[in-house]
Order: sequence, then structure tokens, then C-alpha cells
Amino acid sequence: MARKVVLSGMQPTGRLHLGNYEGALKNWVKLQDQYEAYYMIVDWHALTSDYRETAELPERIRQMAIDFLAAGVDPEKAAVFVQSQVKEHAELFLLFAMIIPTPWLERVPSYKEKSEEMKLDSYGFLGYPLLQAADILIYRADLVPVGKDQLPHIELTREVCRRFNSLYGEVFPEPQELLTKFPVIPGTDGRKMSKSYGNDITLAETAEETAKKVSRMFTDPKKIRKGDPGRPEICPVYHLHQIYTPRAEETVAPPCRTGELGCVDCKANLAKNLNAALAPLREKRRELEKNPAPVEKMLSSGALRARARAAETMKLVRKGMHLG
Repeated sequence: MARKVVLSGMQPTGRLHLGNYEGALKNWVKLQDQYEAYYMIVDWHALTSDYRETAELPERIRQMAIDFLAAGVDPEKAAVFVQSQVKEHAELFLLFAMIIPTPWLERVPSYKEKSEEMKLDSYGFLGYPLLQAADILIYRADLVPVGKDQLPHIELTREVCRRFNSLYGEVFPEPQELLTKFPVIPGTDGRKMSKSYGNDITLAETAEETAKKVSRMFTDPKKIRKGDPGRPEICPVYHLHQIYTPRAEETVAPPCRTGELGCVDCKANLAKNLNAALAPLREKRRELEKNPAPVEKMLSSGALRARARAAETMKLVRKGMHLG
């Protein structure tokens, strides 16, 4: 029996950080064993805001692909590819643009938020959710792993799917969200980890660089010195301990609350455990930096598999729309 298809993607931001790893990559590695998986680096989407900085794209794509492979994404199990290498995305996006009312796109919550925040007003930015729908439907994906904030995009994709099918016949299955509880990883300043905030810890950093960043992390503002009682539940350092330190609720939280454990030692312990957890990934990453052939092969073979699936879909689309 054919396995269901799962589709996910990331914008090419370059080297990934702990938030990307814990929030998506680890999940991708699990999903590739359960589904027919397609994982893409969405370089066209990046152009909606980074169209002035395209010279950096190839290196950002390369670094991201290295992290995928180092983290355990298996090109034998999942098709990993760059969006622009599969031209069918653009063709389907164009055809969808002919049949979807503009207000459908304007009501997507992120459109107004980002247009005001980032001062974006291009046609491509307005059409971003429609290109996202094409990304999903070109593979006739059954499932899309998302957090709750992405649910409006999945619902729009289903609406696009229903409109196309009602006009031209049943071509696309309605994709369903694969709701995943993505952990919010705190950055060094306590906010959500993000490159734009400059508070990230990347997978590519050395153990020494990681330890230095962890040593500067914000903690409980009321715990000034060793002996002061702490509140681990509000501490970003403890949040990471819960991920990287075994039995943190027993070994870290109690001595923090009593003041027995000071922040300097607490951070040093976190850095040690974090570096130990990432050591195998970082070793593989260093090997791939020296010998990028496996990365190039992964993207090349992934694009071939993705194009084959997308070509099948476009045959059905053209037939339904009576196009040559």
C-alpha cells in the first residue's frame, strides 16, 4: 500500500540554529521513516523580502543542505531539493493565480502583519500563500507538518484545492495539517531564538563558541549571585536544560530554587550537555564541509524525484484544464 505523502520546507537562511533543529529538523528525521517525504529549500519564497541579496543565496542553500544531512535527513528516504529546481511550482502557481480571487489572499493573517512590519507590497508577496499552496499541491501531499500559526495557510490551500477540483475535476487531495508541538527555543537574550535578533546558537559553531554564548545567556533577573533563590520556570537556561540535560527537573531545578546552584555553574553544565548532544552532528558537518559531494548528490537526486512527481501532477492539471 502506497505511503502517504508529507511535504515541508524552509527558507534558505544559511546555517541553522537550535530553534530550527528542535522545531523542524528532528521532526523531519522522524517523518521520513513513516511517509513518502519531500523536503524543500524554498528559495523563491525568500525573494519576497530578500530580493536585493540574491548573491548570498547559493551559499545559504549550501549551508542549510549541509545541516539537513548532518542532522540525519536521509536522501534515500526523503527527496531533498531546492524549490527553483522544480519549475512546475511556478507553472501551477500561475494557473492558480488565474482562478483565485484576490480577497482570498488579502485575508491571510500574515499578509497584513508582515506587509506593515516589513513594508512589503509586491505582487509576489501578496501571492506568497498561493505559491505555498502550489508547493503543497504539486506533490499531491496528504500531510503538512505545521504549528498552529500556519493553519490559515493550510486552510487556504484546501480552499484552492476545492476550487480547482470543482472547476476541472478531482486532481488534488485535500492536504491535512500534521499538527506538531514545536518547542519554542529561547535565544541568548530570552526571546525566541532567531537570526534576525542575533541571539541564536547555530549547529555549526564550535564547542568553545557555544560555551561562550551560553555563558552570556539571560537568566532569572532576581537571581544575582550564588545563594539567591532562583525561579527555573522563567529561566531561558533552564528551558534548554529541559531539552539537553537528563532529569533536569531533579538535578537542576531544586538546587536552583534553594540557591545552592549558581548561574555560572548552571550555564557551564548546560554548555557541556549541549555540546555533547551536538557532537556527532557537528563531526558529520565538518566532514561535509570538507567533502560536499554527498550534499550535491542529495540535492540533485532529490530534484529528480521531485520533478518526476510534479510532472505527473501537471499532466493531470493540464488534462483537466484542457491545456496543451
